[in-house]
Amino acid sequence: MKPFLDTNILVYAATADEPAKQDTAKGLLTTWGLPGCTISTQVLAEMYNVLAHRKRWAPGDALQAVQMYTALRVVVLGADAVLAALALAASQRLSTWDAMIVQAALEAGCDTLFSEDMQAGRRFGALQVVNPFVPSAHEAVAGPFGNSLPPAPASATALRPARPATGKARGGRSRR
Repeated sequence: MKPFLDTNILVYAATADEPAKQDTAKGLLTTWGLPGCTISTQVLAEMYNVLAHRKRWAPGDALQAVQMYTALRVVVLGADAVLAALALAASQRLSTWDAMIVQAALEAGCDTLFSEDMQAGRRFGALQVVNPFVPSAHEAVAGPFGNSLPPAPASATALRPARPATGKARGGRSRR
């Protein structure tokens, strides 16, 4: 499996607002390891935006969290890929930003896109969207632990940055 992680996976891994989702997100990162997962520059920018603006983290803390995920395989889309993403948005009825995520995953040769924001089970060629927060979603994605994702081990706490200096992160989560 070659997984691509949408922004929400990294945000859940970095924040404690929803502990069950945090455990699942950390489990994904632990299962494939940081170098085994792929993201895009868009995901890094969106993560910073969510942490700094929606979760109200101090900018330095948000930047530190984003820097940690540069250890993942990061895809940079060029002009041709952006045009392909825009065509994908038009033909598949996707938002521009979701189409950019799908195109980045396709460019990277990924076969699984972990996201809670897109329709689970939807396919774009060899790429399948999986919502890891829905237990039945794991049936189609057999990783090294069979047909379910493992709980995050205690050592996975190293994947989470320190609490933001500006206080407790706010509840609620919205996309980008």
